[in-house]
Amino acid sequence: MRPSILVLPLLALTACSPTVQTAAPESAAAAAPVTAPILTGADAVDTSSYARPAEARVTHVALDLAADFAAKRLSGTATLDIDAVADAKEIVLDAKGLDIRAVTDDRGRALPFALGAADDARGAPLTVQLQGARRIRIAYASAPGAEALQWLAPAQTAGKVHPFLFSQGQAILNRSWIPTQDSPGIRQTWEARIVVPEPLKAVMSGERLTPDGEPAGAGRRAFRFRMDKPVAPYLIAIAVGDIAFQPLGPRTGVYAEPATLPAAAAELVDTEKMVATAEGLYGPYRWGRYDMIVLPPAFPYGGMENPTLTFLTPTFIAGDRSLNGLVAHELAHSWSGNLVTNAVWADSWLNEGFTSYFENRIMEALYGPRRAAQEAWLSWADMEASLKELGPDAPGTRLHDDSGADSGGIVYDKGATFLRTLERTVGRERFDAYLTSYFDRHAFQPMTSARFLADLRANLIRGDADLERRLLLDQWVYQPGLPANAARPDASVFAPVDQAVAAFNAGGAAAAVPYAGWTTAERLRFLNALPRQLPQPRLAELDAAFKLSDSGNAETLFAWLQLALANRYEPAVPAAERFLLGMGRRKFVSPLFETLMGQGDWGQPIARRLYAKARPMYHAVTTSAVDKVVK
Repeated sequence: MRPSILVLPLLALTACSPTVQTAAPESAAAAAPVTAPILTGADAVDTSSYARPAEARVTHVALDLAADFAAKRLSGTATLDIDAVADAKEIVLDAKGLDIRAVTDDRGRALPFALGAADDARGAPLTVQLQGARRIRIAYASAPGAEALQWLAPAQTAGKVHPFLFSQGQAILNRSWIPTQDSPGIRQTWEARIVVPEPLKAVMSGERLTPDGEPAGAGRRAFRFRMDKPVAPYLIAIAVGDIAFQPLGPRTGVYAEPATLPAAAAELVDTEKMVATAEGLYGPYRWGRYDMIVLPPAFPYGGMENPTLTFLTPTFIAGDRSLNGLVAHELAHSWSGNLVTNAVWADSWLNEGFTSYFENRIMEALYGPRRAAQEAWLSWADMEASLKELGPDAPGTRLHDDSGADSGGIVYDKGATFLRTLERTVGRERFDAYLTSYFDRHAFQPMTSARFLADLRANLIRGDADLERRLLLDQWVYQPGLPANAARPDASVFAPVDQAVAAFNAGGAAAAVPYAGWTTAERLRFLNALPRQLPQPRLAELDAAFKLSDSGNAETLFAWLQLALANRYEPAVPAAERFLLGMGRRKFVSPLFETLMGQGDWGQPIARRLYAKARPMYHAVTTSAVDKVVK
């Protein structure tokens, strides 16, 4: 079926050209449409949303909210601008747990509304009778347990004095604090006025119009924000707390709690160079500033690519910038994910696979081919491990994965491998020219797998039957497992590490391993290549030689704890307790609890004891995974 694009009567037509094949000049490339197109066709139906955008869709959201830390609620109004076909009677929004108090039009006239039956994943449809209105105002409040919002007590922050609030919207959580059409294919501009108690500061993922706030009544200040480019609604994000700022370059800087800011700024010193490097690869950065906020440790992800304000976990702070590939990844999302966005979550590889490939290219350009090759190999190893765990024929190993709204899986690593295979097959120069033009052609628009493959065939393959045959495009995207033409990274970059593993396995001393001089990637290769069953004396030897239980690098500490706990190495339990109670990053938390629960009478009491302490500080994204493990 030929993909189609529906443009409602008021939508900008200039955003939809399918024929441009070269990069636009920077001035033209920086322009964003006022309203982004809606995709139609079976490939673009978002089953995670109740919205019916072909009839009526949200184009702009204006929030006026106050943060109540005692009640753990955001309350106020959301004013929605609507584009609709002439005979549209109603608009359907997404809502989850919201207390809807009133809906009016722009003249204050009450509009009938109804909340439909809810399900655990999607929440409920909020249907508003338009009665001719094209702007509606919803008075509401979020629930204290809103899944997108985490309210932290002072004790859960770095400073231990003030509370903190942050949001995490991906994939479909923002409907728990914003009544809108919460679908990545329905891009919206937005603005916000956020009132918070003094001396707290609010920041959001848009232009910060009042950095110091403005008076908003006794003991309160209001902060204003604007995003004038249409974005997927999951990218609307907020943080409120004792937040300070340090510039890093002309258009980059970092927010954090004052206690965290010096270490965060030192770790992020290369950010301005990263932005320039990314632009040199795939065209201009189109979002104005690129700032970051390092959140309290409860943040459930490594990072979140919220436009103009990447959210980061403090677990990336290693003291030597060895984990700043995370920053390169979130920055790359400014092109793949934020600029061109998967229209449905079944195609999340279009965000994450592209970004993982782009991340590696940034690391290569900035730090050299050796570091990039090592990190590419670790990605390959993760993919092989996932394929082995899931099975090569498992549906979850497809790039186009329609198994769930936030299916995750191996879309990062397999997606990056697919793009690397395209690059090696057609040549880097040709592939880079194509990818740059792809971002230009589809800037500020949604995308699906079917449409990407059509674009690839039209603008890269161009009727070359032999190239089409060699690339195995449909097999990569729609079939499980790994195609035979996959571009395998060069494993020789780890040859010295593999030799050290072999020597240790043959009975060599841990002290003979040159661990101290290795990169983080080399250390991870070593730890992950060790036998999964090791006797206690050998574990103790490794721990003593490399101070593994005291590592300040979260990635190597995680790799060590996975090995140690799986072998019931009791001296590692205090380190595991510090780690699991000190951060809430799902990538680390969930597997460690799985490992403990897999250790029967030894590990399960430890897991239950630690989870009882840790669960209150974890975000819903993390607890939803761990609750299934610690039963």
